[in-house]
Amino acid sequence: MKTIFAAAGFLITLASAHADSAAAIRVIDGDTVVIGVETIRILNIDTPEIRHAQCDAERRLGLVAKRRLEVLLSTGEPLVRRGDKGRMTDKYGRTLAVLSVGNRDLGDILIAEGLARRWTGKRQPWCD
Repeated sequence: MKTIFAAAGFLITLASAHADSAAAIRVIDGDTVVIGVETIRILNIDTPEIRHAQCDAERRLGLVAKRRLEVLLSTGEPLVRRGDKGRMTDKYGRTLAVLSVGNRDLGDILIAEGLARRWTGKRQPWCD
């Protein structure tokens, strides 16, 4: 009986994981995506703003970061690893998660390409 419940639990978990990966993905900006109905903020990075940019250069770089994230997400099925040491959502209710495709951390890629910074707990300016 325990084996049947364990197997059923495994199948439900597997189906849930598959539903996440099969869901439609919409990129909001360089560090926020919507997968299905869940809004996800990429954990531990900050990208330039698009809608609330402080200068035109920030807005342009924000658009580049958004497009790059769209390209990265188009290369394969994203893996969503939710939460970080008790932090599951941000102050706006977005799920905090690490996103990766093919064992490549998308936040690390954006940082390496100069399109994001490590989040230090406070926004840093993108304008000179």
